[in-house]
Amino acid sequence: MPPAIHGHADEGYGPLADAFARNFTEAGETGAACAVHRDGRLVVDLWGGTAGHGRPWRSDSAPTVFSVSKALVSISLYMAAERGLLDFDAPVAGDWPEFARHGKDTITLRQILAHRAGLPLLDTVLTPADAAAWHPFIRAIEDQRPLWEPDTAFLYHPLTFGWLAGEPLRRATGLTPGRFIAAEIAGPLEADAWIGLPPEHRDRLARVEPPPGPIGPDPASPDDRFAERAIRFGKLFPGGLFGEPGGVNDPEALAIEVPGGGAVATASALARILAATVTTVDGVRLIGEDSVRDALTVRSEGRYWDGTPGSRFSTGFKINHPGGRILLSDASFGHDGASGQLAFADAEARLGFGYVNGSMIAEDTRAERLVLALRKSLG
Repeated sequence: MPPAIHGHADEGYGPLADAFARNFTEAGETGAACAVHRDGRLVVDLWGGTAGHGRPWRSDSAPTVFSVSKALVSISLYMAAERGLLDFDAPVAGDWPEFARHGKDTITLRQILAHRAGLPLLDTVLTPADAAAWHPFIRAIEDQRPLWEPDTAFLYHPLTFGWLAGEPLRRATGLTPGRFIAAEIAGPLEADAWIGLPPEHRDRLARVEPPPGPIGPDPASPDDRFAERAIRFGKLFPGGLFGEPGGVNDPEALAIEVPGGGAVATASALARILAATVTTVDGVRLIGEDSVRDALTVRSEGRYWDGTPGSRFSTGFKINHPGGRILLSDASFGHDGASGQLAFADAEARLGFGYVNGSMIAEDTRAERLVLALRKSLG
């Protein structure tokens, strides 16, 4: 039997509500939430299924959202740039001199945000304690040589993105990404999203079930050798990505800031935050129209540096890609994450969308089903 679906969908959003329910019967959904914030209100707020360990998914259940974190970090950088604290097109080494080592002196923040810096991995072995201390990751980045001449190619930077973008933000504002988001984004919007999960909210963490099959490094796999240096950094997840303790379902591990992929959030919080980039939400507007236009400008597309099909990136965001991650329209910008988590804003529809779930499925169509249903709902 499919689980009961809770929440509400305003008139006209029936196709989206139906698609959300069908994900449980047709796409293997086990627990999830979906939200749309438009016209100053939450017009869709749906949830259902299980949050793991026998608990029902609630309106305030919040899983790890993986690389959706990058959207929150990118919004933060746009806010700092609008205040004159950052220049996307100036060399990062101007304010971070140590970064210039090993041919990195001309790399700009925009190149970093568009995954063009040549720094998707680190050769240094790093631990959770290093992440908690912040600076060991920064030192490792300073000592890293780019894989290619910066700005001549692009390749997705799975986790280094967060520290590469986060250190200029910290130097400009005095706040790491998690602290900036708490003070300047989630706090003013009263949105339940964190990079660095506070102890008082640990009981709300929804479990993300791992994909089927073996989990752990396979030395014979080129993909896994890349992951060892780009995601695990040798010892960042000593028990494995989904290991407990220490993995993505461990609230103590999620208390550490991993800005490229460690955010925890509800669907409604993501919808609210992304909506506030394209319209005013309860008196809060995060970025202006010039920044929105910039966030929709393609900076990287085509094939990755390694020859595989690439995503389409603007400055810090994924944008609509009919051959890859589809969003509402060409006026959409946001980010997805492992397990199909997705958050985006749409400048034409003036809305924010959030979808989170608790099951990592290999052939994942759940988010795409919801986006297509949202298109139908909006006519």
